[in-house]
Amino acid sequence: MSRSSTAGKLFSGTLIVLSLLLAAVLLLHRFIPNRWFNLGSLIETFLPWFGLAVPVFVILAAIRRRPLAIVCALLPGLVWFQMYAALIPDKHVGEGDFRVVAHNVNAENADTAGTAASLLAAEPDVLVLVELTEEQRHAWSEVLDERYEYSVSYGTVALWSAHPVLDSNEVDLDLGWARAFRAAIEIDGEPVAFYVAHLLSVRVNTEGFTSAQRNETALLLGEAIADEQLERVVLAGDLNGTSQDRALAPITYQLHSAQADAGKGFGFTWPADTPMARIDQVLYRGLEATGSDVMDATASDHRPVMADFAFS
Repeated sequence: MSRSSTAGKLFSGTLIVLSLLLAAVLLLHRFIPNRWFNLGSLIETFLPWFGLAVPVFVILAAIRRRPLAIVCALLPGLVWFQMYAALIPDKHVGEGDFRVVAHNVNAENADTAGTAASLLAAEPDVLVLVELTEEQRHAWSEVLDERYEYSVSYGTVALWSAHPVLDSNEVDLDLGWARAFRAAIEIDGEPVAFYVAHLLSVRVNTEGFTSAQRNETALLLGEAIADEQLERVVLAGDLNGTSQDRALAPITYQLHSAQADAGKGFGFTWPADTPMARIDQVLYRGLEATGSDVMDATASDHRPVMADFAFS
């Protein structure tokens, strides 16, 4: 057997193994342990991007003209399609009864006027802002209080509403400062519980995907939502995690994603210049999502998100 033939078989075998491994990662990501460097959560955060390897594997297999390698290279593509195909089409059905816009404005964002103009162009009924400094909150109040009769703020998170706020309270995330709250808002005579949250950030460093504090805040927020007495619930803000990240399961198992149900595509929001993950969320239950969009970039490092809801 020639060296080239041996090398070709070795290459094809390696390609088959990599293709099967990729299919397994996509299909069985929930079983990848977090014991080492929180590897499971890290993979789940960027899982959709693993599909980029599929055309590379297919092309390499086709170049080698190995039918088995081609079939194996297509397998992770089929798994990826089964997982994400439903996200691709446009599922907008209308404006609904009210609109929510949420944005992590970035504590270093000095362009309040420009950012506000971008958000207000969407004409939201409820505007949610997170990562506000005290100085920014006063600046935003000067811009928004003339347009919105009602507002709520706790620590670094706030909302402005065109509809009456019936009551509000901080959601304690055991941090020592406020990063989440609940507000009951009456919209067209119907009470809706709005949760606004900015979960702790995660880091990718020599210790891996460090997210222990973020995970604890997700658990506490999930417990608060589980205890909610109102039927209709909207959660908006920066959760610092994607809906597939198992650490957010205490939240995502209770709520639907407006982007998945009524948007188009993956709706990546961060980083703003070249979005690679959707960590800014609008989640809900007891309502019908009629539309969801990612808005144009502002002076923040996150992109704003918008969702429309109807009373079902």
